[in-house]
Amino acid sequence: MDISRGAKSWHLLTATVAWVALVLQLVLVFRGGHVLDEIAPAPLGTRLIRFISYFTVLSNLLVAATTTTLAAGQTRYPTWWKVLRLNAIVCIAVTGVVHWFLLRPLLDLHSADLVADKLLHLVVPALAVIGWLAFGPRGLVDRTHLLPSLAFPIGWLVYTLIRGAIVDWYPYPFLDVNLHGYAGALAACAGVAVLFLALTWGAIALDRRLPGVRLGSGAGTERAPSAR
Repeated sequence: MDISRGAKSWHLLTATVAWVALVLQLVLVFRGGHVLDEIAPAPLGTRLIRFISYFTVLSNLLVAATTTTLAAGQTRYPTWWKVLRLNAIVCIAVTGVVHWFLLRPLLDLHSADLVADKLLHLVVPALAVIGWLAFGPRGLVDRTHLLPSLAFPIGWLVYTLIRGAIVDWYPYPFLDVNLHGYAGALAACAGVAVLFLALTWGAIALDRRLPGVRLGSGAGTERAPSAR
């Protein structure tokens, strides 16, 4: 099978599932569905702000956006897109890992809430990481992209802690200052930061060795090989 055609098909599948999962979760937010351990839904405006404050939602949105452009036959890769693509893969991997080990045991979801949860936390991460491992595209990132790629997760952590201190709400229990104090929450942040750094460094290193459409160095404004 032509790897370019196979890659586009996989990216299309990933994008479709990610968009469906996001829309389903948003509909459930409007309907007052449960998100993680929220038992009593807050007012709609608050629920919508919380919806876009979840790292899970943002990481799925990154995957949905970048795989949509790849499925559409993207031919140019500016630096900002390379960073977002790297963010998408690393962030969705972190989403899956953190959910599986820290959040999954805390959840008691049913029906559509359970479906949305599994799509966002397990299915999309699996599709995105498998697609990246199998297809790439390769040659888009190097060590110069390491620090820029950390801006998003670090910015999210700062936003979460500042907003949490103001409104007394945290999207994940391990970041809740009320439960663990600032020392415990900051220790959790440090652990997440180390995980991000390790996965980002590993993704950059693996990019040189994995199969997939290889675009070569300096592909920021070059045209990718056309899919046939």
